[in-house]
Amino acid sequence: MFPAIAPIEGTDRDFASITSKIVLTLQPRPAVIPFHSPHTTPYNGMQRLASAIMPSVKRVPIPARGVDYRGKIVLAPMVRSGELSSRLLALQYGADLVWGPETVDRSMIGTTRKANEHLSTIDFTRLPSHGSKDPRNDQKESLIYRLHPEKEGKRLIFQIGTSDPERAVQAARIVAADVAGIDVNAGCPKPFSTSGGMGAALLQTPDKLCSILEALVKEISTEFEIGISVKIRLLETAELTEVLVRKLCATGITGLTVHCRTTPMRPRERAIRGQLKMIANICRANGVACLMNGDVENRAQAEQLITEFGVDGAMIATAAETNSSCFRSEVDGGVAPWNEVVEQYIKTALEVENRFGNTKYLLNHLIPGKQPVYREVTTSKSYLQVCQMLKLEHLETQAKEIDEKLGITPETQSQGRRGKKNKSAMAAGGNQAKIRSIKTEEKKGLSERGVQNQAVATVDI
Repeated sequence: MFPAIAPIEGTDRDFASITSKIVLTLQPRPAVIPFHSPHTTPYNGMQRLASAIMPSVKRVPIPARGVDYRGKIVLAPMVRSGELSSRLLALQYGADLVWGPETVDRSMIGTTRKANEHLSTIDFTRLPSHGSKDPRNDQKESLIYRLHPEKEGKRLIFQIGTSDPERAVQAARIVAADVAGIDVNAGCPKPFSTSGGMGAALLQTPDKLCSILEALVKEISTEFEIGISVKIRLLETAELTEVLVRKLCATGITGLTVHCRTTPMRPRERAIRGQLKMIANICRANGVACLMNGDVENRAQAEQLITEFGVDGAMIATAAETNSSCFRSEVDGGVAPWNEVVEQYIKTALEVENRFGNTKYLLNHLIPGKQPVYREVTTSKSYLQVCQMLKLEHLETQAKEIDEKLGITPETQSQGRRGKKNKSAMAAGGNQAKIRSIKTEEKKGLSERGVQNQAVATVDI
C-alpha cells in the first residue's frame, strides 16, 4: 500500500526529523498528535495509520510493580506540602500519581518500618538523635515518613535527597517495597539540599548523579521491580541541558521530569519552555517518559501543554498548594470552590492524624488571603479551633478527639510564647545573670540541653 522505507541511519535528532515528516505527510496541518490519557478521546484513524507504518517507539521496560509516567498529571514533590494528607487530597481530586516530599537518605537510614493498624498506614520512625551518636532510648520516636498503602501505595513515588550511590540504595531499600517508584531529586535549589551536594548541586556533578541512578536501577529496580526516575532543572544553555539529558537517559531510568527553570530562578519568574521539545525528543528516542514542571495550573492546561511540547505528562506544584482540585477534569467539575477543598482537606487530615502544624501551614495556602477567616485560622492552635472558625460543626467532635491524641490540650494552647524569654525586657530589669544563663544554654549542642528542649525538638521533627 505504501512504498518501502529504506533503513534509517543517523542520530536521534535525524530519526526524529524523518519520522515527523512521515506523520506530516499522512495528516492535515497542523500535525499535532494530541495528548492521550483516560481523560481525553482516542487517536483518530489517520494517526493510527501513521503509527502503523512508523518504526515501533523504543521504551524502557516498566518493571512489574512500577508505573508508566506517560499520560499522567501528577503532584510535585514539595516539602511540607507533600505530606500524606495533601497527597490523598490530590488523589481524591484526580491526580494520577503523587510524589512525596524530598526525604534525605540519612534520615531514612536507621528507621523502623511499622504497620499502624489504627490508621491503616505504614510509618517509618526513628529515635531523634539531636546530633548525638547514641540517642536516648527513653525518647518518643519521630515520624520520618508515613504512607497509606491502600489509598496511594500503587500511585506513590518516593523522592530521595542523596549525594551518594551507596546511601541512596540503602535508604531506598527501606521503602521500596511500599511505593511505586523511586525518584532522585536533582533540582531543589534550596541551601538545605544543595549544601550537602544534593538537589540542584547534582546538576554540576553529572557523573555522580548518573552513578546514583545506575546504582538504584541495578540494586532497587531489579530487586523490587519498580522504576527509577530523576527530576532536574534546566542548565545554563540548551547545549549543556542536552548533554546532561542524554547521559541521564542512558542510565536505565524509566522517567525524567524537567522543571523549566534554571537553578537560580525563583518560582515568581516565568518558566522557560524553549528547551522542552528538545528534551522530550531525546527522552522519546531513548524510551524514557518525560514530564514537564513549571507554571502548570490545572489539568486542562496541562493537557494543552503536553500536546504543544510533545512531552508525556505534567507535574503540578504551586497550583496544587492553592487548590488541590486543579487535578480535576472539566468534565468532572473542574476547579472547586476553596471552602469545599478546605473542608475535604480537614477531613483527610483528621483521618490520618496529620500533625496540626503541617495542617495549619496548608490551610494558610488553601484559604484565600482576602477571606476574613484567613486571619483567624492563622492564629489557631488546634483542630477544634479551626473547625469552629470555619463553622464545620459536624467535624468538631472528631477534631477534639484528634487534638487529644496529638497532645494538644488547653494547657499547651495557653502556653503560647511564654516559654521564650525576652532578653531585652530582662536586661531592662537588670537580670543580667539570667541572660548569661540563657546564652550559655543556647551555646550547648542539642544533645546537651535539658529535657524540656529535647521534647520541643522532637515535636518539630
